[in-house]
Amino acid sequence: MTSETSTDGVTEQSFSLGEIPGVLFTPRGATGPRPLILMGHGGGQHKKAPGVLAGAHRFAADGGFAVVAIDAPNHGDRPKDEQFIQFAGAMRARMAAGEDPAELVAAMHDLLAGQAVDDWQAVVTAVQGLGHVGVGPVGYWGVSMGCGLGVQLIAAEPRVRAAVLGLLGVHELVGAAARVTVPVQFLVQWDDTRVPRDQAFALFEALGSGDKTLHANPGDHGGIPAHETDHALRFFARHLG
Repeated sequence: MTSETSTDGVTEQSFSLGEIPGVLFTPRGATGPRPLILMGHGGGQHKKAPGVLAGAHRFAADGGFAVVAIDAPNHGDRPKDEQFIQFAGAMRARMAAGEDPAELVAAMHDLLAGQAVDDWQAVVTAVQGLGHVGVGPVGYWGVSMGCGLGVQLIAAEPRVRAAVLGLLGVHELVGAAARVTVPVQFLVQWDDTRVPRDQAFALFEALGSGDKTLHANPGDHGGIPAHETDHALRFFARHLG
């Protein structure tokens, strides 16, 4: 751990695991084991993006969970490689031209996913070695890019027992989605200008889970309403204990 702060009943511990920067959120004064929630950020964001911070504090303070967030490859405090820079530039150009960037987004997620899955698996093992986290059930929360990387993580990692996903289409994820069999709560923004509704519905349909629920709300890509955090908190409490 490299630093520690406490606010509003939640302790934040920043850490570096090899080249992986992250932050662990726990209830202040936490002792003993507890369920762990992994939070994946969106594209162009980082481990302390506003949505990640808000969710992590709610899950820790109101749910008693441990929560961990890390910078995805090529994001936050991590170096950016040339291939990623080219992808990002091409996506911005397509969006500026009013064109659909979905295929490039899917290709970029595929580029990052292998390393991201390895990173998350190493972080779960390390964090669960701490006395105030322990070895217990694991959940995952991630939308947009956090969903794209999360689907591939959940398909490969049996320790994840429940997930909140969404704001992404099915491109290139059909095979991985079919291997996701844990309970899923899936978020769709009805007026999403980045992810066509039919593509989001197709990803929901592709998920192999027999216990999955779709939550659709009005608004654009980044406009998830605050009450969805309440739903996520109850969802994780139900499935992780």
